[in-house]
Amino acid sequence: MAHAAPASGGLPRRGPAPEVEAGTSARRGRTPDVFDARTHRICRVAVPVLLGLVYGYWVAANNRFGGPITGWNLLLGFASALVFAVLSMTLLVLGPRMIREVHALLWSAFVGCAFGFLYIQSVTSIRRAVLVALLISAGTFTVFFYRYYTHEDAFGRRIR
Repeated sequence: MAHAAPASGGLPRRGPAPEVEAGTSARRGRTPDVFDARTHRICRVAVPVLLGLVYGYWVAANNRFGGPITGWNLLLGFASALVFAVLSMTLLVLGPRMIREVHALLWSAFVGCAFGFLYIQSVTSIRRAVLVALLISAGTFTVFFYRYYTHEDAFGRRIR
């Protein structure tokens, strides 16, 4: 079998390139950006709208208890979808401008209220709905605060 002879200077170097070892690489710590800026702008609106439509459908389905679809049921679903989409878009725009504690608190309040409203549409007591929404909100705050604490400085700027 024929093998390629190593280049002059001995065996090839194994491991990361010298600039990566020294921490001087230009793209150090960044993930590749697959989509262009136009796609990101479209998704910044499309994703909250689609999530809002799913949320509105879910609220309407929980509210009717398997019964017939009525006009009020459709109105509740579309109103819920609109509120969900507008609030999530607002949080996506205003959230990065906040300090990390407020940023995590806003998202956890949004998730807790959204879950609580969805949960109260089913047959349950108000106490149980509030308790479950508070537990979901506390868990969300813990996860988001940890994420923002490890990826942002104290002023809300992303650590690069």
